Amino acid sequence: MRARPDTFHHTPRKRFGQNFLHDQTVIQRIIDSIDPQPEDHIVEIGPGKGALTRQLVKKCGRLDTIELDRDLADYLARTLQQESRFHIHQGDALKFDLAELTDQPRSLRVVGNLPYNISTPVIFHLLQQQSLIRDMIFMLQLEVVNRLAASKDDKNYGRLGLMAQYYCNVEHLFNVPSAAFTPKPKVSSAIVRLTPHQTPPVTVQDVKCLQEVIRTAFTLRRKTLKNSLRNLITEAELQQLPLDLSLRPENLTLKDFALIADAISARPEQPTAD
Repeated sequence: MRARPDTFHHTPRKRFGQNFLHDQTVIQRIIDSIDPQPEDHIVEIGPGKGALTRQLVKKCGRLDTIELDRDLADYLARTLQQESRFHIHQGDALKFDLAELTDQPRSLRVVGNLPYNISTPVIFHLLQQQSLIRDMIFMLQLEVVNRLAASKDDKNYGRLGLMAQYYCNVEHLFNVPSAAFTPKPKVSSAIVRLTPHQTPPVTVQDVKCLQEVIRTAFTLRRKTLKNSLRNLITEAELQQLPLDLSLRPENLTLKDFALIADAISARPEQPTAD
């Protein structure tokens, strides 16, 4: 017998950052933003009680969900067992390899209400697999969305936004009030769409070097460029670049950071001792 969704009782677990979306107007607005199509292969992270899941599975070609909470995973497996397009993976999204689902480039649409406590690590994990992803639509803490969408000279500008924008086009779609959740969180939320670029907006010799330059710079974000990066590149090397060394990291564009990373990558290799 199929369990009725509204008869299932689950106490939200703080350690999993669980806040369940219940506002039907917001749910429909998210579904409209995703606009699932019969040919779509969708991956939902953290389906919870299935507020989005039950809408998505009616419209897409295949729906894979990743749920850490065993009770919720069992509940969804039980109540959606008749849906041949539905597949649940009980486990940690931070460890999940999307290549288990497909080898086709740009074939996955990733969606989810990401727990606030792991949203940034999940996004970085997915960015490393962006070649398989067509787009990502997430519910996130408003502060995180502001960081993702920030440009230079913005107080929210930093490592997350720069690397997200290297890989993706970022669109802040709309805000969601805390009253739309149970339990009601203490922070506001927002919906964001990340669409991987066909070609990155800047070209770099070594993406890992770019990541390290950005990470190092924003660890000391209040210092000037020459001081915040002194452990990676000398002032003499920086002076060879068309940059104002008195600027702070938040004043530089992605292209500026790419110039620095390429200067580091272009250094001749040091001979090793025999």
